[in-house]
Amino acid sequence: MDTFADLDMTQKQVSVLWLVDDHPGIAQTDLAKRLRMDRATVMAIINRLEGRRLLRRGQSASDGRKQTLKLTPTGVKILAEAKKAIHEHESWLKGRFTKQEVKTLIEFLRRIHD
Repeated sequence: MDTFADLDMTQKQVSVLWLVDDHPGIAQTDLAKRLRMDRATVMAIINRLEGRRLLRRGQSASDGRKQTLKLTPTGVKILAEAKKAIHEHESWLKGRFTKQEVKTLIEFLRRIHD
């Protein structure tokens, strides 16, 4: 959480920005599925990000019931800063291990994730 403190962002908020950036026009429901979070939680995150003018909602061209999401220029800037903070944190963390230890750690984390 300290990684994004200067940006006044949470890990979940950064994850939402990242996914929206990777999938411009993604529907809110699809975003919730990808994050494996309930729609109400994702909606609350989106509302906060929209309130900060980091993303904006739009109407789906193919389905009028769906709302799509896109980053604003400010959202793009904040995401770039968050990615830089992530890279710095990963470098700090990896610096405490040998290359083999990092490889082993990643393998263990993958097992936990799967």
